[in-house]
Amino acid sequence: MALAMNLVPFAGIAFLWFVGVLRDRIGAREDQFFATVFLGSGFLLLAMLFVAAAVVGAIIIAFRAAPDALVHSATFHFGRGLAHGMINIYLVKTAAVFMVTTSTIAIYTGLTPRWLAIGGYVFAVVILIGSSYFDWSLLVFPLWILLVSLFILRDRNAAPNIAPLHRN
Repeated sequence: MALAMNLVPFAGIAFLWFVGVLRDRIGAREDQFFATVFLGSGFLLLAMLFVAAAVVGAIIIAFRAAPDALVHSATFHFGRGLAHGMINIYLVKTAAVFMVTTSTIAIYTGLTPRWLAIGGYVFAVVILIGSSYFDWSLLVFPLWILLVSLFILRDRNAAPNIAPLHRN
């Protein structure tokens, strides 16, 4: 668990790069409304991920200090409920919003193939409905991110809109 908790910041950094690459690919075709919801949901998702990971990390540290006392305490049950609610309710719903806005942008701009964008809508519905019933549905979001990332890496025809970092 300690290793997993230490990998969360790297996952967050990778997600920020993913958002940056998508925005770079969209370029001037970016719609202000969808871009705002896309970026806002991405940042909110990342913030909730970090806070939930911090709560889980705090529970682990407290458990190591006094395992018998913690399991029977209200604080343990509060922390566990907080982490569960953040991940299984709020983070998942925000991930669905991110998927829907990204898929909408992808359809309007041709960022990804149509089937992948429509798959984003389907996956968003799966995690919106399924997250309460099926634990495996939480894996749908990272799977979709992986599919979009693989397409972007494979798509050599779409040149990114890379601007220089400095101007003379």
